[in-house]
Amino acid sequence: MTDISRQRSSGLDRLRALGLSEKTWFNALWFQSTWFLCVLGRDALLPITLGMIALHFLLVTSARGELRRLAPVAAVGIGVDALLSAAGIFDFGPVLLPLWLMALWIAFATTLTRALAVFGRNPWLAAAIGSVGVPFNYLVGAKMGAVTLPMNPVVTALVLVSVWAVLLPVLYRIAGPTNQQTSP
Repeated sequence: MTDISRQRSSGLDRLRALGLSEKTWFNALWFQSTWFLCVLGRDALLPITLGMIALHFLLVTSARGELRRLAPVAAVGIGVDALLSAAGIFDFGPVLLPLWLMALWIAFATTLTRALAVFGRNPWLAAAIGSVGVPFNYLVGAKMGAVTLPMNPVVTALVLVSVWAVLLPVLYRIAGPTNQQTSP
């Protein structure tokens, strides 16, 4: 190993030792930044988005373990969004689902045991947050031009509220134990 490689490895080890990726405030800030990259920049900023996801995997203690935890959540979320897109609830233009949305699902999966862990401790609270918060995010994404919601707004709202009232508690279950940390 060269001196430069050792220095990089040592610096990365120091960053990991800080436990930033597990801190609620850091995960919230990291996710919100990633969300804006995805929704505002979409495919144009996908390389930066992927860099943000790579940063997350560099900061966790076990990238392989993290991937095993995030992959099922992201797969279910991507699958549900693909079904909603195929059903005409979402319209992403020429693709069923854009790559930036798939990347966003990976980023969102990190929050379930970190920044948003508090909501997963109570399935009813997760259902309530899912039925209100997530459809609101899709609406914001539509206002920012990231997605079109071509169906009647009432139908779209009823579908998204129903899907997310069930889906968010299920995603918490898939994600596993929530982070017990209560750091601000």
